[in-house]
This record gives sequence, structure tokens and C-alpha cells, in this order.
Amino acid sequence: MTEAVEDSYIRMVRRVAHLRPEATALLIGDDRRTYGALLDNAGIRARELKVLGLGAGDRLGILMPTSVDFVEIMIGAAMIGVVTVPMNTRFKTIETRHIIVDSGMAAIYTTDAIDDVVNFAELLASALPGLETQTDAGALAIDGVPGLRAIVQIGAPRPAFVEAAALRDRALALPLPDEGEAPAATAPFLLMYTSGTTANPKACILSSRAFLSTAARLAERYAIGERDIWWCPLPMFHVGGIIFMSLVLSRGGFYIGMRHFTPDAAFDLVERFRPTVLYPLFPPITLAIMDHPRFAKADFGSARYVFSVAPPDVQMKIQTAFPTATLCSAFGLTEACGAVTFSPPDDSAEDRLTTCGTPLPGWDVRIVDPETQQPAGPGQPGEIEIRGVGLFDGYFGDAGLTAAAFTPDGFCRTGDIGSVDPGGRLRFHGRFKDQLKVGGENVSALEVESFLCSHPAVKQAQVVGAPDERYGEVVAAFIELMSGAELSADDVLAYCAGKIARYKIPRYLRFVQDWPMSATKVQKHRLRDRIAAELAAGHG
Repeated sequence: MTEAVEDSYIRMVRRVAHLRPEATALLIGDDRRTYGALLDNAGIRARELKVLGLGAGDRLGILMPTSVDFVEIMIGAAMIGVVTVPMNTRFKTIETRHIIVDSGMAAIYTTDAIDDVVNFAELLASALPGLETQTDAGALAIDGVPGLRAIVQIGAPRPAFVEAAALRDRALALPLPDEGEAPAATAPFLLMYTSGTTANPKACILSSRAFLSTAARLAERYAIGERDIWWCPLPMFHVGGIIFMSLVLSRGGFYIGMRHFTPDAAFDLVERFRPTVLYPLFPPITLAIMDHPRFAKADFGSARYVFSVAPPDVQMKIQTAFPTATLCSAFGLTEACGAVTFSPPDDSAEDRLTTCGTPLPGWDVRIVDPETQQPAGPGQPGEIEIRGVGLFDGYFGDAGLTAAAFTPDGFCRTGDIGSVDPGGRLRFHGRFKDQLKVGGENVSALEVESFLCSHPAVKQAQVVGAPDERYGEVVAAFIELMSGAELSADDVLAYCAGKIARYKIPRYLRFVQDWPMSATKVQKHRLRDRIAAELAAGHG
């Protein structure tokens, strides 16, 4: 298919559906859709939203796992200019209420499909006191949440929730949305909330133009076409779960998502569909696959690419484990539709494994001294600032935070530390808040984590600061071992001795089997709280 950047998301979907109506667009769980069916069902969803009284500019929450329903609702919203707000399914009462109130959403779609794992109806009832006593499901009146009109339940009927089947019957009586109702390219398409690992989540305003421009440039860099099969287990409340699906849809390919990641389910999909692109991206997912008993016999030979962001030692392990695929890395953030730099596939292995690649066309990346705001020289670390075609339009409802995020010449301050080599490749050195200060010496958490992960028994390591009366703080490391591996604290210390500076060697070690997670990231503030509490209780 020829490259195209439409002026709205729905025009992109319509174009591909008209060209390839019978081709499979996506598969999630047991639910499969052709491009034609996806467009038709999205039209029904758009009419459902009209029945609920939503129109251009209104916000719609989607609280459900990755699913075909999610995609159809999002595309249906785009048909009439309704802005989708993906809701993190891992959030609890306080975070869920914050998103509902902060976004001013007018309606929510949810489901009982995973009640045995998380009951969304109960979550919403706890986040919205008074919901269960509402007598008119189509005209909610909840104290403190004046904008919320309705919550649609897909599945068994529930009091105070609009029944999805009845809503659909009413929607089918309405005419299809006119193609002229599609919003402009610059209109908001999504409000994507950041993971909020250290503060309340904040909503990034992302337009169709930002998403489609990003998708087009990614497709060009990796020559993605209609024969590609892209496997991605990232949730759709994460920007990566939507941008790469959008990339595949824009090129008429086949996207395979997962309602819930498990290694066994991933192996089943790989064996059945033979993906050409593997996008696990984050080490907790990639390493879980590599550490699984089925990995030794699995055939990943169909994959052209595997994508991962991790320290170089972990990247080397992953590339070695997938010898016939090209490992590529990236740097992105929600404010940039998830994609700023990506490894050119023809880069050397060393460059692909040790850097985040070069900026996509249409992006500028610069490194500045955080104190002087002067440009850093080649290879010199500083704050990463970005400007480009996929940049967000600001934080919803917070002009002050938006103004603080941008420089006078339009660059976004990321809060991340990086450097750019003479070839223009970005190296990521961590976040400023991941810098420890040990007796006046700066310590990069990422540097220590990378070193610990070079031990063959270490699956994942996370480093945080632990309070110390003498030094202010010292290094504390949480370590997850590879399956069947054995390692003691003394073994770790012996491995570090003489290889890294003494002030970088962990003073405290904790071996763990699971991690406190947000959407895709380990919540380091919870690890810091844990070690501080243990030390306060005398457990050194």
C-alpha cells in the first residue's frame, strides 16, 4: 500500500477498509475482525455515543482490557469527534476517580469480561460514591462528578449501568455518521494519562495528526506493509498499545494483541500466526518469554524484528536469544505518541544494542545542561529535549504545567538524561529522579542496574536510594533471579567488588519474585518506601 497521512484517524480506517475489506485487521483473544467489519462496527459504536448524547469534544472513558471492543469504540468515537480516554485497568479507587474527574468524561464503557480478575463495576462504584443508588442510568447525577452522564456495561445487566445490548438496539435506528463529521487533523483524538508512578496521572492531548504522522514514519523506517503480522502484548491504556496498532492498520497489516500477557499464550500466538514483528519492548515481558520452558523449542524464525528497551547487557542477552531477528531499541514517551528515536535496522549490532537509535524524520532531539540550559557537546549527558511531528498539544486542563513543559522555541522538556553521539544516536542515561547522591557523589541507578543484569543469574534489577545518616543515601538493589538460579547477597557483593566504585555497590540487597508495577514500569517509589520502612524497623 502507498504511504498516506490522512487528516483524521477515521479517514485512515475508511481508506484501508475500502481497499482491503476482507483482510484480517486484528485479533485479540478469540475475537477477530476484518477491515470491513471493523469499520462497520465502529459505525454502530458512533451511533451508540450519539444516543448517549455525546458529540465533538466530549470525552469518553474506556475501562476494559485490550480487546476488539476497545478498538471499535475508539474508532467509533473518532468518527464523530469524541475524544477517547483510555483508563488504566490496574488503577484502584483513588486513581480511577482522579481520571474521571480530571478529564471531565461524559460517559464510560466497561465490561464484565474479566470479573474473576478485576470487577470494573465494583471499582467504579467505589470510585463514584452514590453510583449504585442512581435511578436513571442514562442521566447520572453523582456528587463531585457533574459531567458524567452514563456508564455502559458490556455483558450482564447491572443497576445504574446502561445495558450495551439495549443501547445498540437504539443506535441501529440512527443513520450512519456522515463522513463530513470526521474532525480535523489537529483536533484531540486521545487523552492519554501518563503512568503516574510518582504523582497523580496527567493527561496528554494527542491529535490524529500526531498519531498518523508518527505511524507513517515508523512504517517507513521498518518497511511495514500489508503482509506484516505484528505481535504486541502492551495494554491499550499504554500509548504503545495504540500507536503500533495504528501503524499496522494504516498499512493494511495484521495486528495481534493480548487481553492479558502470559508466556504460554504468547507462545501459542507465535506458533499459530508466525509474526514478522515481535514487540514485547519491556524486559519483564521479554525475559519472561526467554525464561520459559517452551522457549528452547520455539521457532521465531518468521520475525524480522524484535523491539526492546533495556540496558546494553540485557539487550545483548535478548539479541542472542533471537539470533535471526534484528533487535531494535527506541526512546519515546506518552507526550510524543511513544516514538521519538528508533534504531535504523541497518545500524551495526553495537549501535542497536547500546543506543536508542536516531530521531525519526520530522523530529529534533537536543541535549542541554539542566542548570545553564546551554547545549551539551557530543557525548555529554544532559536533559533530553524534543520537538517534532508527533508531539502532544499540552496537558489537559493545566496551562501552567503545559507552559513549564515547553521551552520558548517549542521543545518539550522530558526530564530524562541522555547524550547524543557524533552519529546522532541517542543514549539514555536514566531520569533525573533516578540519580542517587551518595556522600556527594552522583550515582546513576541505570548504570548499577545494567551492571547487576550482566550477571547470568540476574533476570532484572532495580536500584533505589536508601536513607543513610552518614551519606544521605546509599544504594539499595532489588533483584529478580532467572528461573532455577541461585545467588546470595555475598555472591552479588563479590561480583561487584573491584568492578564498580565502592560507593555504587549496593549496601542493601533484596531478592524478589514480583514487582510493583504501573502500566509498564516498576514503581520505584514503592521500592524506596519499602526499604525505608524496613530500615526504620531495624531490618538492615
